[in-house]
Amino acid sequence: MRWVCIVFPQLALDAVQRLRPDPDQALALLTGTPQRRVLQTVNDAARALGLRPGQSLTAAHALTKAFACAEYDPVDIEHWQQFLAAWAYRFSSQVSVFYPRALLFEIESSLGLFGPWPLLETRLRKELTELGFRHRIVAAPNPAAARVLANAYDGLAVADDQRLCQVLGPIPIDRAGLEPQIASALSRMGLRTLAQVQALPRHTLARRFDATLLKHLDALSGQRPLALGFYQPPERFDLRIELNFDVLSHQALLFPLRRLTSDLSAFLCGRDSGVQRFDLHLEHAQAPDTRIKVGLLSAERDPAMLFELARGRLEHVQVSSPVRNVRLVAEDLPVFVPQRQDLFDARAQQTLAWEQLRERLRARLGDEAVQGVRFHADHRPECAWQPGADSRACQPLSQVRRPGWLLNEPTALAERSVQILMGPERIESGWWDGADVRRDYYLIQTRNGQQGWAFRTVGEDSGLWLQGWFA
Repeated sequence: MRWVCIVFPQLALDAVQRLRPDPDQALALLTGTPQRRVLQTVNDAARALGLRPGQSLTAAHALTKAFACAEYDPVDIEHWQQFLAAWAYRFSSQVSVFYPRALLFEIESSLGLFGPWPLLETRLRKELTELGFRHRIVAAPNPAAARVLANAYDGLAVADDQRLCQVLGPIPIDRAGLEPQIASALSRMGLRTLAQVQALPRHTLARRFDATLLKHLDALSGQRPLALGFYQPPERFDLRIELNFDVLSHQALLFPLRRLTSDLSAFLCGRDSGVQRFDLHLEHAQAPDTRIKVGLLSAERDPAMLFELARGRLEHVQVSSPVRNVRLVAEDLPVFVPQRQDLFDARAQQTLAWEQLRERLRARLGDEAVQGVRFHADHRPECAWQPGADSRACQPLSQVRRPGWLLNEPTALAERSVQILMGPERIESGWWDGADVRRDYYLIQTRNGQQGWAFRTVGEDSGLWLQGWFA
């Protein structure tokens, strides 16, 4: 087996920074008591201003005030680790959050689907960068070794146990995943690398230390498997973005809206689902939340489509009170069925797919402005088609030809101007509702080559009546 470990060294900072419109702004996360606020971590722009972790907020303000502050929240870190586990679930069914600020997942059985490891690694890095999370990625034969190697390497891929022993040996004791007390004791003994510890007799280590050390060494070599608990995706998506300032314009809400729909798409891809309905909450300081309901005709998960649909609904809402937070809640998450496509798609790249155009029209014009058409079990042509809310394609009731364009009222035809190609096809129906018909239908063609559908009433000495045209 082969396991991947992805470490997020700045998870708390990235989680806050990705939700801000200006990612290059100096930012510091704060912790400590209300009497003494301390900088827990800072981004690169803040470091350039002279700010350092562990510095008091008072000392930082003495240097400069050109930086933003946010609260360091351990609960928020756990939330984002779960979000990333939902993202990784699309690549493997065995995803674990056993270690803090890291993901473990087995990928040996997934390489047949996603391609060789270099291609999969490139895809992982691309998607994590788009999501806004810095990372280090390592692949190894077992999860414990992958986590330890991620402390010292980025991009390393170890294929077998022999190579694993070679790369684990030089790992420093303080970065080998040992408990701090054990690592400190080994350092006082003059041991500096993991290879020096592994070279000691096992019975000597067993006398000096508890069983934790030998269990960890066996896990690194793959002799003792880790008891991992695997992630299970939740049944709902709920994410809030705090704006930290009052917003009154739709334009200022587009950035958090794009981030929310992008995260929703990543969540849906992870659990192989789509979304058919979700709610957008605009939270106000002094007024009840503004709730915007967004519905789709079919399950979708494309981030661009979700953003355009939510944006269209948002633009129809009058923001009467300042918005403090934006929240997206999705509970209707049906199984996603991808749209069937041809191997060689002849559509121009600029052309929208019908599903995207349909949802965009509904968002811009309203639900009632776009109607679908569905078949009805009735042989009478004027009753066989009915408008419906669902505009997905339906299978016809039979294989006989029917025109795609029916006239509002049948029109008389001059029989000498048309040629009968096929028929008659008799339709007798409707006796149960008082609108019964007895007609013989013909496939006709005009002099300019246009084909139509015409009928003659049975028992009446009348000419042909045109009822529809074929495409």
